[in-house]
Amino acid sequence: MEEGFKSRIILILMILTAIFFISAASSCSHAKRLKVARDKEMLTRLELEEKMSKSAQERQVFENKLNALAEDLAQEKTSHEVANNALAQEQLSNKGLKEELLKVTKLKDKLEEDLKEALVAVKPGQSKK
Repeated sequence: MEEGFKSRIILILMILTAIFFISAASSCSHAKRLKVARDKEMLTRLELEEKMSKSAQERQVFENKLNALAEDLAQEKTSHEVANNALAQEQLSNKGLKEELLKVTKLKDKLEEDLKEALVAVKPGQSKK
């Protein structure tokens, strides 16, 4: 009986050992799958962080360019306003000069007429002498 009892205990221990071995192998397999999944997740996170970092840098570069363009635009607006003011002054000056030219032209025409009249008046008087 002791032999039968020992063989039963050995059989039970072998079955338990096989169950524990299968359980340990399953646990190791599960741990390996979790590790692979965790590694994939870490790679994905790192890639996303790199993309975010690159896009943040690109955004900063674009913002700097935009600010520079805005400053250029402000300077161009200022120079445009200065040019417009200068043009307006030139136009006013030209208008005044045109008015003066018209006055001088009218005066010249009047003087020419007066001169013609004086010449015409002097010629008949000269022939009488």
